[in-house]
Amino acid sequence: MTTVAAAPAPRRGSSLVARLLWLAAGWSLAALLATGLAFSAFFRSEAIARFDQGLTDVADGLYAGASVGPDGAVLAPALTDARATRVYSGKYWQIAELSADGMLHVMPRSRSLWDSEIVAPTDVMKLRPGASIFYDTVGPNNEPLRAIALMAQLPGRQAPVVFMAAEDRSPVDRAVQRFTVTSSIALVLVGLVLVVGVFFAVRFGLQPLFAMGREIAHVRQGKAQRLQTTYPAEIAPLAGELNALLDHNQEVVERQRTHVGNLAHALKTPISVMLTEAERQPGGLAEVVTRQAAAMRDHVEHHLRRARAAARSQGTGERTPVAEVLDELARTLERIFRHEGVSIDWDAPDDLAFLGERQDLLEIAGNVMENACKWSRGRVRARAEAGPRPGRFTLTVEDDGPGLPPDQRAEVLQRGARLDENAPGSGLGLSIVDELARAYGGALDLSDSALGGLKIALDLPKAEA
Repeated sequence: MTTVAAAPAPRRGSSLVARLLWLAAGWSLAALLATGLAFSAFFRSEAIARFDQGLTDVADGLYAGASVGPDGAVLAPALTDARATRVYSGKYWQIAELSADGMLHVMPRSRSLWDSEIVAPTDVMKLRPGASIFYDTVGPNNEPLRAIALMAQLPGRQAPVVFMAAEDRSPVDRAVQRFTVTSSIALVLVGLVLVVGVFFAVRFGLQPLFAMGREIAHVRQGKAQRLQTTYPAEIAPLAGELNALLDHNQEVVERQRTHVGNLAHALKTPISVMLTEAERQPGGLAEVVTRQAAAMRDHVEHHLRRARAAARSQGTGERTPVAEVLDELARTLERIFRHEGVSIDWDAPDDLAFLGERQDLLEIAGNVMENACKWSRGRVRARAEAGPRPGRFTLTVEDDGPGLPPDQRAEVLQRGARLDENAPGSGLGLSIVDELARAYGGALDLSDSALGGLKIALDLPKAEA
């Protein structure tokens, strides 16, 4: 199998919309996470501060109402909070004094403590009279407590007294947890709304780029010659540069076509003179001159066609219905090869069109179908259908002739190669087809046909509907 492959398509990078969405989503997530953490910390700080204020009121009430008895004992005031009278209710207080060994000795305590004590931190020993400290500890029922220790000096006592109050902080913890969960759900919803909003904003903001891509595709497909849309200021220079590039390419192509045409015309004139003079003076030398001049003329025509095809394939292009061309070729070749009894079976969708000039498709399909008719035993089949790649279609031509061995398939694509010198022609047919197909970014494939002969498959550009 001999294959001439087309150039690989350029690799596509990541989506610009996806990049912007990921950037916006990441930034929004970080901002919302920081906001949620700040809100939760602020709410907890405020809740604890308000909770601490209640403990301060209890400690201050103990200090203000405490007195010293005749025996020097500290007497607690009568507090009205009923929770302090229920065992393990979560509301506790006690009054203690510093002993000679630096330890706290509990004196009056609330009934709710029963036979337990409020654990004091070691920092309480360093407090000066009038100072207080807040801390977390564990209650007699293993509940989390928030506590205050207030160091004070009572009249009639030399040793300072520590007034301590504590309360179960579980309600505060639950309130903070509820706030955190609720705010997290709200922030997640806000994040989703932001991402959706960013998606639509990005899609709307990039619409001019998408429109430019579609307009460039129309230029490539031959539906337009330049970009005509008025674009925003940010991408208007890009549209201008693209139009300038299109104009430059068209100018280069026209210049090349003119140069090749002038060169071909300059060569064809002396070749025609040589052929005319050789016909006037017959002989061995004239035959050689005639044969070589004819070959030179064929090569000039070949390269002229190739240059024109390459230029046209880079231009705006045309739409050529494939079915019309195959029908015309089939009827013409059946008349030419009617003495050999050749029958051509062809099929192509009515809406399938070649992205190129009609003359090029006639030359490509005509050479392949003529080659099949020439070598067939009477049956030729041509099929055109959309290819696996977008924007391409496949033209296959098969015959029931002797076929072509794999080791000779590369040779027939060489310019001027003829495997059978007795067969008519210059040997340029398949070479022209190969080069024209490559000029249009396509490929040519030679393989065995199901009919028994040779199968030629061509990959060609398809015009969009």
